Amino acid sequence: MNTLEAVILISDPTEATEADEYVAAYQELINSGDAWKLEGSIGREAMNLINNGLCMLGEVGHKDYWGNYVPSRYEVQEGTKGSASYCAARGN
Repeated sequence: MNTLEAVILISDPTEATEADEYVAAYQELINSGDAWKLEGSIGREAMNLINNGLCMLGEVGHKDYWGNYVPSRYEVQEGTKGSASYCAARGN
């Protein structure tokens, strides 16, 4: 899935959209850094998914629209929000 496909899917999810597709679309936007550069609601939902262990931070850090740095999954302590082990502990 590319960034455009991800944005289309999350901007107009249908009842047929699987939860896994929705999460995968957000993970794509997080990985590319676009989640932090698009409209605020997308970044907020991305952070909500990270906080709930459904998504993890990207493989590289990015700056958001305002210039704030969003770390990579390798820059946060293992077991904390955004790390792979945090997601695994929640079964994702």
